[in-house]
Amino acid sequence: MKKKKKEKKITYRECRSIKRLDGLKMKTLKQYTFRAFLDAIVSRTGKLTAYSVFGEDKEKSISYNHLKYYSEAVSSFLLKNGLQKGDKVAIMGESCPNWMIMYLGCTIVGIVAVPILPDFSSSEVCEILKQSDSKAICILSKHYKKIETKVKEDHLLTIRMDDLAYVPTIAEGYDFQSSPAIAIKEKQVDHVLINTSTPDEEDLASIIYTSGTTGRSKGVMLTHKNLLVSADESTDTYVKINKGDKVLSILPISHCYEFSIAHLLCLLRGCEITFLGKPPATTILMRAFKEIRPHIILTVPLLIEKIYKSAVAPVIKTDEKIKKLLKNPLTRPIVYHSIKNKLVTTMGGRMKFFGIGGAPLDKEVEEFLFKAKFPYAPGYGLTETSPLIAASGPKKRQHRLGYIGKVVKHDRVILLDKNEEGIGEIAVKGPNVMKGYYKRDDLNDEVFTSDGYFKTGDLGYISDEGFLTIKGRVKTMILGPSGENIYPEAIESIINNMDYVQESIIVPGEGGLVALIKLDLESIQDKLKMSAEEAKDFAEKYLAKLKKAVNAELSSFSRISETQLQEKDFERTPTQKIKRFLYSGKKKKDEK
Repeated sequence: MKKKKKEKKITYRECRSIKRLDGLKMKTLKQYTFRAFLDAIVSRTGKLTAYSVFGEDKEKSISYNHLKYYSEAVSSFLLKNGLQKGDKVAIMGESCPNWMIMYLGCTIVGIVAVPILPDFSSSEVCEILKQSDSKAICILSKHYKKIETKVKEDHLLTIRMDDLAYVPTIAEGYDFQSSPAIAIKEKQVDHVLINTSTPDEEDLASIIYTSGTTGRSKGVMLTHKNLLVSADESTDTYVKINKGDKVLSILPISHCYEFSIAHLLCLLRGCEITFLGKPPATTILMRAFKEIRPHIILTVPLLIEKIYKSAVAPVIKTDEKIKKLLKNPLTRPIVYHSIKNKLVTTMGGRMKFFGIGGAPLDKEVEEFLFKAKFPYAPGYGLTETSPLIAASGPKKRQHRLGYIGKVVKHDRVILLDKNEEGIGEIAVKGPNVMKGYYKRDDLNDEVFTSDGYFKTGDLGYISDEGFLTIKGRVKTMILGPSGENIYPEAIESIINNMDYVQESIIVPGEGGLVALIKLDLESIQDKLKMSAEEAKDFAEKYLAKLKKAVNAELSSFSRISETQLQEKDFERTPTQKIKRFLYSGKKKKDEK
């Protein structure tokens, strides 16, 4: 890599002094484009480490300077091979530094990146490549078989993500992973060529295909401005992030939530981001916490819920001494503080921002986190809103128990069709809201109001103080016998806190509400010393008791009339949400 003349540092003060016609206040950027983004982060933190992979040699770490050089090398390669501003390039693979290099290599010259979740099936991936009009793809070798036929049929320019190398054809006697290829990262950067293709704020940066719980995927069109405005605004809103802070990245970077907050935001503040590099099994996570000692992590509720149920709940519910101390108002804070400190120590001792999003957080777990002053930070949003709509920081003064937080500064939120309780569909307008669904004008007419608000499909309530809470989904809400609104997620939360319950969903049945419940049969076998057959018999009787206990906590119109043991895992989207549409109108037991 040739030495370049040192670039002038782009200071935060310089960015904050910019006056915009749209009234937005810049904090860390001079413009909301990925070209400006890359220039800014490198000018401030060039020599520091930007990316590493847990368990790999430190020599393989990538500095901010390298991130820019490699990205520009990708840009030069794409432009020299005939791609132009506005063309689409698919990116498919697990989170790694090369994923981000490829993304930036596309977007800094106005090429549109199309992230594809690696969990999509072959037919889904091929359909996305077709729908998105992708002319090239960067893919990890392990997933190549999914697109092999499509590549040959459409002559897609194909880049191997493993080593960022162009594979023109697979040589005889080789497979995709080992085939001779042309390395891209170390190629000479053609700055003259790059400067002929400059993106604007309103240009498309990404088309992200969501894996919704209601069926067919939709291509969400997000501009440079959409993606960068929330990251920039959030750099100092929720927690003080310092240059060099350590970030552990465990969620797929192809998720807008992880990409925007854990990566864009943290790169803007000069953090060092480490990819876990493998599925977040407990043993691997514990090692990573100990070695990396992260300040920041983003996760879905499942991780902290597992930790709570396995390590915290058994202590506070069964230890008689602890139970006694928790009943005393004087000693209760001491107990919570002690447990919180042990949790933070387990996570490396430096955790200051534990972001939680992507799904509702269990009420019992949140109550513990709140009382213990654990540095959790809930957030709410959708891919369509890039993604942040509302959030809280880890400080207790920013929290209201049971609420997500306040709406982000640049957004306006209204509640449509509010009922007598003040609950309505959340609709949002702001600079982070998508341009629309790619080639789906029919859907765009459905999801946008006449005055430009995006209808999220989520039901919410806003307190007098301006805090937002989520009540459920419009499409999952069930009408009670006398027209009452029943929110299945609230019932599921109660069920999921019962012993042995792994997860559940509520669906309407012929005689009322039916609860489909997945129990941990292995745990029942181990704890009660039963055979598999005995555990199943026990489970059926246990569900009858569970139904009675749950109904005791519910209003009369929202009580469940039937429980069914869900023996198989629920079918899920690639983002691990249950495909509810497959279970609505659940058949009777003898029809399963």
